[in-house]
Amino acid sequence: MPDHRGMTGRAKARTALVVVATLAVVGVGSVMVLNAGAQTAPGSTQAQVPAHDMAGMQPGSAAQAGADDVAGAGPVTELDKTFLVKVRQAGLWEIPAGDLAQTHASSEQVKRAGLHLLDGHSHLDQLVREDAKMLGVTLPDQASAEQQGWVRQLTAAQGLEFDKLFANLLRASHGKIFATIAEVRAGTQNDVIRRHATQANQTVLDHMTVLEDTGLVDAKTIADVAAAVNPPAK
Repeated sequence: MPDHRGMTGRAKARTALVVVATLAVVGVGSVMVLNAGAQTAPGSTQAQVPAHDMAGMQPGSAAQAGADDVAGAGPVTELDKTFLVKVRQAGLWEIPAGDLAQTHASSEQVKRAGLHLLDGHSHLDQLVREDAKMLGVTLPDQASAEQQGWVRQLTAAQGLEFDKLFANLLRASHGKIFATIAEVRAGTQNDVIRRHATQANQTVLDHMTVLEDTGLVDAKTIADVAAAVNPPAK
């Protein structure tokens, strides 16, 4: 027959061990609750963030300044703003010029150049409006008076006269802004402007190439551009 007294003794021992373990867990839990309570503001149910964890979150800190900046883009200079304005104005007259090439030109190469203008400046115009809004730069709604005059000249021309006028007016305009793009791209500290200048550089280079491919760009046009972007020293 089993010894029930021995079994009872062992059961009591196990019970005592369980009680001791439970008390230990309760004690640890109490210490954790007290520590958490020490970091909780009176009347608050959320523990305070330790001071060292909030170092980068204080109002006016560098981290917040970076968040307020446009994606950490960097400063926008007057030259950067002028560049965006020039890109916008270029599209406002070169898109109509590209349209005119499809109806007024006699050369297929000129019509092709016009299509490149339409495609390139349509894309750049959307990009410049987005970037200007991001950077707080006001853009014009119309081309300059000189550019509007060029559109009138092109509108009045037809055939070979149009072809020559188109090739030389557009090549001169692109050559001058090409130099501005290089200056901006080399010196800007703004990430958005840098990206925009890179895109504009590729577009303008393509347009100069297709205009030169017409075989109608005069040597005088190139010389005038060179003199404009590199004026002789006084």
